[in-house]
Amino acid sequence: MTSFSLRRVGAMVLRHLYILRGSWPRVLEMAYWPAVNMVVWGFTSQFFTSHSSWLAQAAGILIGAVILWDVMFRGNLGVSLAFLEEMWSRNLGHLSVSPLRPHELVASMLVMSLIRTVIGVLPAALLAIPLYHFSLFELGLPLIGFWVNLMVTGWAIGLGVSALVLRFGLGAESLAWVLVFAVAPVAGIYYPISTLPAWLQPVAWALPPAHVFEGMRSVMLGHGFDAGLMASAAALNLVYVGAAAALFLRTHHVARQRGLLLNIGE
Repeated sequence: MTSFSLRRVGAMVLRHLYILRGSWPRVLEMAYWPAVNMVVWGFTSQFFTSHSSWLAQAAGILIGAVILWDVMFRGNLGVSLAFLEEMWSRNLGHLSVSPLRPHELVASMLVMSLIRTVIGVLPAALLAIPLYHFSLFELGLPLIGFWVNLMVTGWAIGLGVSALVLRFGLGAESLAWVLVFAVAPVAGIYYPISTLPAWLQPVAWALPPAHVFEGMRSVMLGHGFDAGLMASAAALNLVYVGAAAALFLRTHHVARQRGLLLNIGE
């Protein structure tokens, strides 16, 4: 049996430290999750402390918010994973010399995202009915608008993440899981936007999810469907998904011109 070597252990630790030093997304991720969780649940606790009767008035709002948030999360992840699968399999170079156009690649990623989201979210929505006696489908037609808007927001984030991975390599792949949660504290998932500090509220209203979740609460609390919130979310989504698609296509074009697609892999 060979003896235990602290030198060899130290060499392996040093190797991983060098990897961390050369990859800012990995370093950011270590501090990111605790910070985001603290901020989200800090605002949630603050809201519940001052509005204890709110839960009794609409107990299903939190369940509905969790399910709809998952639509956005999986919409983002579906796009990102569809692109990462091509990188992991070293297939981007092959696709670049095939008849497939870049915008067709984007379209296929969005379709896969829709399929993944339906498969992931629909069972959870159905399971909530017998377990918690809550049906998301009772929202009626507004549910379609909420779903579509959150889905498109997820697409915008997913395309942005894919562009960053294409630009910085697989060292940035963790952004597929990380970046979407940067929106969570200001999306108003579990609490109204009015709970946020005054200086942060304009940031929240500049993001589509804030309008969607405020609209969801309006319907569930019996205040009716707010068409203005839905229209604002849709308009913002058009801007964000258009910008994200343009960024991805531009990054893909530059990588293809420089021959970088052939060198990207695990």
